[in-house]
Amino acid sequence: MSEAISPLATPFPAIPAIAGVTLRVARAGYKDWGRCDLTYAELAQGTAVAGVFTRNVCCSSEVELGRQNVAQGSARALVVNAGNSNAFTGYRGREAVEQIMVQVADHLGCAKEEVFVSSTGVIGVPLPKDKARAGVEAALKADPCDWQMAAQTIGTTDTFAKGACVSVQLGASRCTLGAIIKGSGMIAPDMATMLGYIFTDAAVSPEFLQECLSAANRRTFSCITVDSDTSTSDTVLAFATGKAGNDVLTGFDSPGADAFTAALEDICRQLAHLVVRDGEGAQKFIAVSVSGAVSDESARKVGLSIANSPLVKTAIAGEDANWGRVVMAVGKAGEPADRDRLSIGFGGTWAALNGQPVPDYDEAPVTKHLKGQDISIEVDLGMGQGMATVWTCDLTHGYISINADYRS
Repeated sequence: MSEAISPLATPFPAIPAIAGVTLRVARAGYKDWGRCDLTYAELAQGTAVAGVFTRNVCCSSEVELGRQNVAQGSARALVVNAGNSNAFTGYRGREAVEQIMVQVADHLGCAKEEVFVSSTGVIGVPLPKDKARAGVEAALKADPCDWQMAAQTIGTTDTFAKGACVSVQLGASRCTLGAIIKGSGMIAPDMATMLGYIFTDAAVSPEFLQECLSAANRRTFSCITVDSDTSTSDTVLAFATGKAGNDVLTGFDSPGADAFTAALEDICRQLAHLVVRDGEGAQKFIAVSVSGAVSDESARKVGLSIANSPLVKTAIAGEDANWGRVVMAVGKAGEPADRDRLSIGFGGTWAALNGQPVPDYDEAPVTKHLKGQDISIEVDLGMGQGMATVWTCDLTHGYISINADYRS
């Protein structure tokens, strides 16, 4: 974790204990840092699991095995390593992951496919098997820890621990969703953000949990970007222990299914926003709202084109109301758009309407808005009913400094 905290940081929330989840941390020593770098979550028997993973074709063995094993639907443990992504490491990297899976499975007396592993950090260095074994052994013997410690342990260039909590009433049962996430750079998910884990005591079938997570992902994690780079390790996993005692949710017809899906999307959105608020070098949180597109997916793609534009992001960093850069980003998105129908605004003030600058446009309220930390950009394409919101941060000298020195 970085010592300089993002100005957009938020306090870590109070997340209660979730029945069926036990958290522990340990120091494996993957990097030369004096802190814990391995988080271990032990899960009750019968825990359902769902996941979404990176579409980066140079993904890690952790992602390959996770994608393969999530299909069997059950989980007993999660191990997250920080400091070494174990990506682009061939058979040696895969052996290290399988060693962790077997070690934990032997301890719990479960199938190794029920042990999920994630790693984050430098690419191209095999995860040291001796350190991994010792780190896991230490974690298995460690005292339980709280959510904030678990979140701090999985961070790399993160400047603050990130967590979220939501509760939902399912029949007579009050259920809790608690989550932690890490991510600060290499964020342009093509499915999810870097490493995020959601835990709930609700009873949910694996198939329905997967359906809910995939749907929530499309409107949250897949709508954020820091730097347009999709990580080799991106993973979001959801675990449902079933300890709350509610009737098992098996589909949208199940009583309480709507409430649960809304709660899951809520917590995913909170996590996604936290990653953007910790974007490397970020000083401003930016929401790009696109309406009037031919479809929601088209609106999302236009929004990401704006959010990924270095020219737009640096203009916001410089508090410059240069709406011409937004015009450019809309036009390069490759989505249906009409120059003469396009409207652009900042903070609720329209700068251009229907392809023309607003007569007597007063830039003063826009300039005032851009001096704040929470920035909004509004775009109306005037083409249809599609809409979407994506979230990003500004691009500052801090991003260059962090990534120029990342391995040193």
